[in-house]
Amino acid sequence: MTLQEARKFALSLPEATEEPHFDFTSFRVGGKIFASAPPESEYLHVFVPEEFREAALARGSDFLEELHWGKRVVGLRVILPAAKAVEVHALLEQAWSHKAPKRLRALREAKE
Repeated sequence: MTLQEARKFALSLPEATEEPHFDFTSFRVGGKIFASAPPESEYLHVFVPEEFREAALARGSDFLEELHWGKRVVGLRVILPAAKAVEVHALLEQAWSHKAPKRLRALREAKE
C-alpha cells in the first residue's frame, strides 16, 4: 500500500480533511487528528484506542509497530509497503470513528 492510497481512503471518510501538522500531514475529522504521516515517508501513524491497538498487535502483524509519544503509546505506526489495504482501511476507519463527532458516527452507522 502507498501513502497516496491511504490518503485517498482517509479522505473518503465523512468530513475528513487533510491539513499540515508541523512537518507532517494530518488527517482530521471535526478538527481532531485521526492519522498523520511524515513527509516523503512509507509510514502512516494511526491514532486508534488502546483496545483496538492491542488487538491489532496481538494478531502478529508484521507491518505494525507501537507509536510512542514520550513514554506513552498513542497509536500504531503502519509500514505501508508491507501492509494490506483492507487492514489499513480498517485501522483508519477505527481511528476516524474514535475521533469523529457522535452525529457523524451515527450517520455512518445508519448507512451500514
